Amino acid sequence: MTTLAPTLEAFFTERLIGQRQASPHTISAYRDTFRLLLGFLQDRTGTSPCQLGVEDLDAPTIGAFLAHLETERHNSVATRNARLAGVHSLFRFAALRHPEHAELIARVLAIPPKRTSRALVSFLTEREIDALLSSPDRSRWIGRRDHALLAVTIQTGLRVSELAGLRCRDLSLGTGPHLRCHGKGRKERATPLTTATAAVLRAWLHERRGAPDDPLFPTSRGSQLSPDAVEHRLAKYVALARQVCPSLQGKQLSPHVLRHTCAVSLLQAGVDISVIALWLGHETIRTTQIYLHADLALKERALARTAPRQVKPGRYRPTDALLAFLEGL
Repeated sequence: MTTLAPTLEAFFTERLIGQRQASPHTISAYRDTFRLLLGFLQDRTGTSPCQLGVEDLDAPTIGAFLAHLETERHNSVATRNARLAGVHSLFRFAALRHPEHAELIARVLAIPPKRTSRALVSFLTEREIDALLSSPDRSRWIGRRDHALLAVTIQTGLRVSELAGLRCRDLSLGTGPHLRCHGKGRKERATPLTTATAAVLRAWLHERRGAPDDPLFPTSRGSQLSPDAVEHRLAKYVALARQVCPSLQGKQLSPHVLRHTCAVSLLQAGVDISVIALWLGHETIRTTQIYLHADLALKERALARTAPRQVKPGRYRPTDALLAFLEGL
């Protein structure tokens, strides 16, 4: 066993788990990064991972690995950058344990992330929300559970991991109904519930009859729903909703789109962006600003306020039929 193996083990046990107390999601993401990297090196050099040294992970090798992710595994630039962040984290730790490799480590740390374009966030309109919430068959237990789950997601904007981790004790339906969740970065937050959502949850909790530590939205066997199961259920209801709401045909929906829908709904209601950041559990308000770009109605209201005087507000409409045809191409 060479220098890389004990360094990598110490990185996970001492740095991530012991010092940083990283979340299971972070640990699994870093684990997958190094499984891919070590597998790539073994295929490339024929050397088993236990025989690799820190000197085998130089900047050209890391660069080749990143290119492999994009060209052969067809990963996105965002995924490539996430893998690079894991490598950088390991090498910052290795710099303290292996000063003899300072030059090599500095070159790896100098590898920059790729710039990537950020698409506008997708969200649902009120009509699309109604179609989605009407999709579950509420004559069945699973349908009533899924209807409550979707209603909570759209109204609170919880992440899928936060949603799956909810317990019966996290729900308070007395005066000022709200739910509590442990979010990203081990931050605990409370989110108020509307009267309609509270009524749905009150009925569900009465039917659920779970102990305080039981999952709020369990499987049919009583265990906790996995994030993958939530995505699977959502895909089923999106397919049903598309049959009655054609505007859903061109949208790719995921649980995170429902989170975006909550944020845009709050923004359209005039809620301050700093409050939305607290609502969603964002670390910084800069993350929340993406919703300002997504809401075209908000920009049109801003445009209306700056319209020249004595000019009738509204969109341009061609008066000639031929011009209207050309405008629509």
